[in-house]
Amino acid sequence: MFIETLEVGPFAENCYVVGCEATNEGVIIDPGDEIDRILEKVATLKLEIKYILITHAHLDHVKELSTLKNEIDVPVLMHRDDQFLLDGLPMQASAFGMTVSAIPKIDKYIAEGDTIQFGDIIFRVLHTPGHSPGNVSFVTREAAFVGDVLFSGSIGRTDLPGGDFALLIQSIKTKLFPLGDDIVIYSGHGPATTIKKEKETNPFLIQGN
Repeated sequence: MFIETLEVGPFAENCYVVGCEATNEGVIIDPGDEIDRILEKVATLKLEIKYILITHAHLDHVKELSTLKNEIDVPVLMHRDDQFLLDGLPMQASAFGMTVSAIPKIDKYIAEGDTIQFGDIIFRVLHTPGHSPGNVSFVTREAAFVGDVLFSGSIGRTDLPGGDFALLIQSIKTKLFPLGDDIVIYSGHGPATTIKKEKETNPFLIQGN
């Protein structure tokens, strides 16, 4: 598996292009902005994109999803519980003086325990709510793409519609911690980290561990 991180848009959101080295099949996770850059990376890697995966439906993660869908017509997967955020995308954008071309269409809702395969790689879906009701994490044995649940040295905000601080901490401790200390956490913003590092240094998580 190879992972390319593209920091896109005014919110510096991490879009991930993940590929299978054996088959050159891949996925795009959270295409929030700068679709031309994302497509250029896909072309450079000579990837056949099989899915577009959405960790959650906040503006910075899905603003240009419909644009990408128009360019590469592959299934878009997201958890049902964030559909209300997607429906409200124009309102989300207007709050920041932005506009969106269209409300993206979700081809399939995913849920806890589902698997997504591209090439030899299998993602397991964990439902990790708290930052948003439908936030999901895409997990392999080595890595987890967690959206805005957990960051290097911080956690996702919970003051947006559907946010829940207690539920967010529960998601981190009961869903992400059991993945193991060495798993690499790829967050929606900022650098990658590990469960071990966050257990030992994250001020939101140290107490009570």
